[in-house]
Amino acid sequence: MLSDDELLRYSRQILLRQVDIEGQLKLKQSRVLIVGLGGLGSPVALYLAAAGVGELHLADFDQLDLTNLQRQIAHDTPSVGLHKVDSAMARLSALNPLVKLVPHRAAMDADTLGAAVAGVDLVLDCTDNFAVREAVNAACVAAVKPLVSGAAIRLEGQLSVFDPRVESSPCYHCLYGHGTEAELTCSEAGVLGPVVGLVGSLQALEAIKLLVGFGEPLIGRLLLVDALSSRFRELKVKRDPACAVCGSGRV
Repeated sequence: MLSDDELLRYSRQILLRQVDIEGQLKLKQSRVLIVGLGGLGSPVALYLAAAGVGELHLADFDQLDLTNLQRQIAHDTPSVGLHKVDSAMARLSALNPLVKLVPHRAAMDADTLGAAVAGVDLVLDCTDNFAVREAVNAACVAAVKPLVSGAAIRLEGQLSVFDPRVESSPCYHCLYGHGTEAELTCSEAGVLGPVVGLVGSLQALEAIKLLVGFGEPLIGRLLLVDALSSRFRELKVKRDPACAVCGSGRV
C-alpha cells in the first residue's frame, strides 16, 4: 500500500495512466543497482530516488574530486574528498528519505558483482570503463536481469537497453565485444555536463519504463545523441548468435 505521504509525494506521476497507483507500487517494490555515481549515475540516482524506487543499491569505489563537480550533480563542493557513495547517499536521503539506500563502496570482482546483480531487479551501467561494462553485462546475462547502459564523451552520447529476458535482445558484448580498454575517458577527451545529464536522464526514464511496464524500451535499438547539432539518431542492433557472453559461442 501507499501511505498518504507517498500519494502526495508522487501525485504528479500517479496521474499518468501509464503509472497510476499500480505502477507506483511496482516502483516502491523494486530494487535497482546503479554502477557508477559520476556524470551518468548522478541524474540516474536522483531521478529514481525522486520517483520512489524502493531500494537503490549504489556502487562506486572512487572519491569525489573537484573536477567531478562540473557534471556529477549528485555531489557538492563540501563533499570533495569524500567517498562518492557517501556523498550520494546524503543527497538522496535528503531528497527522499522513503527510499532505502544500500552502499557498495569497494571495487567489485566477479563474485561480488554477481551477487549484487542477483539481488536486484534491474541494473544501470553508468561507468566509463570498458572492462567494468563487460563485467556488469556478463553478470546481468548470467542472472537474467535487464541492463540499461549509457555512455557519453565530448558532445556525444549513446544509450541502449539489454534485456536477457527477451530472446531477441542483444547484450552489451554483442555490440562492443571488440572494444578495448584503451578507449578515451572524459578526463582525457572532455565532456559537457548537460550531455551526461541528458543521457543519464534517459537511462532513468528507460529504467522506470521497464520497472513499471509501459512504453517501448530501447531493446534492440541504440540511441545516438549528437549534442553539437541537437540531433538524435537510432540504429537497429541484433543479437549475435555467436556472442561469447549471451550466444552459442559462450563457454
